[in-house]
Amino acid sequence: MVMGTDSRERMVRSAAYLFRERGYSGTGFRDVIAHSGAPRGSIYHHFPGGKVQLAEEAVRYAGDFLNAGILAATEGGDAASAVDAFVGWWRQVLIKSEFRAGCPVVAVTVESHEEAPQLAAAAAAVFDRWQDTLATGLGNAGVPDDRAARLARLIVAAVEGATILCRAHRDVRPLDDVVTELKEMTRAAVRDD
Repeated sequence: MVMGTDSRERMVRSAAYLFRERGYSGTGFRDVIAHSGAPRGSIYHHFPGGKVQLAEEAVRYAGDFLNAGILAATEGGDAASAVDAFVGWWRQVLIKSEFRAGCPVVAVTVESHEEAPQLAAAAAAVFDRWQDTLATGLGNAGVPDDRAARLARLIVAAVEGATILCRAHRDVRPLDDVVTELKEMTRAAVRDD
């Protein structure tokens, strides 16, 4: 039996998906195998570093996935579109999952992993990348660089926090409220330049 990259990619995607709903600790290898449909022995073949290695790759996958959407939306030069890009996907995930799913990067981040500090480092790298992409998009839209960096950090923090509130309340209003304010702030930052 050949264990190709297709089963590896399916397992990484499945882990990211499952972390969104169950968290890192609540997701086991068996869950990933069942969800991905990968052969049973393939998880140890592809992830000799165990669950920590799988989680690192799932965090990077989730980060790359969302970052691609942010990049695409910010190419137009509209500062508010950067906010829309970051938020639109989360809104769909919340509604489609009936508020059971959130951000897999946050799910891995909030659980303490003293034995695996590389998980926090992978999550921090994803958050930094999202912030850098947003800051670049805001800068291209006319927001001064120092303000764009701060505003990008605020966008990431506010949207991730709003996503958590949405899950708690089972309602998208916290996210919608945050988006309205963030878009006004980004427009004002362009006008203030």
